[in-house]
Amino acid sequence: MIGIIDYGAGNLFSVKNALDYLGLENHITDDPTELQKADGLILPGVGAFADAMGMLKKSGLIPTIQQEIERKPLLGICLGMQILFDKGLEFGETEGLGLIDGTVEPIAAPGLKIPHMGWNSLDFHGDCPLLKGVPEGSYVYFVHSFAAVTPQANIAASCGYGGDVTALVQRGNVFGAQFHPEKSGEAGLTMLENFGGLMA
Repeated sequence: MIGIIDYGAGNLFSVKNALDYLGLENHITDDPTELQKADGLILPGVGAFADAMGMLKKSGLIPTIQQEIERKPLLGICLGMQILFDKGLEFGETEGLGLIDGTVEPIAAPGLKIPHMGWNSLDFHGDCPLLKGVPEGSYVYFVHSFAAVTPQANIAASCGYGGDVTALVQRGNVFGAQFHPEKSGEAGLTMLENFGGLMA
């Protein structure tokens, strides 16, 4: 069972609908006990970094997340990916969860529209279990104005938007997708299915 973390800042139901479509058992919850029972966790997110961290702290779920990633996979999506990092620079500097090394900074794409919104293709870097069966160059759906700056070892895939933009990251059991896999057609559904397979 996949626990979808409800802390007040997530696009919960589009993620749930995608998991339901794939036949992956899931449950939206803000109950630490339910998250402890889950076999894997998804941390969604929409909005601003500081607001999301404030709501996550208020929820009291941060210790549960930090404990549970020691024994189960976690996937952060969009803003949920960004708050996995050490800090974000949106509306000032805000401390993140510190689960992956790096900083979330404004996208540097002079002459290009910000936010980066729409479909973009993925360039793969190394081996990541979420990308099994996904062709390199697959298009996925982005909506964001900030992106993670992190050591290359953490980057599973990037896209081009005025330079390389971090799109998919992995550090141990912790994964993050800057794009929305639940809105990214067959490629995104395959990644969610692969995430479900990590719990088999």
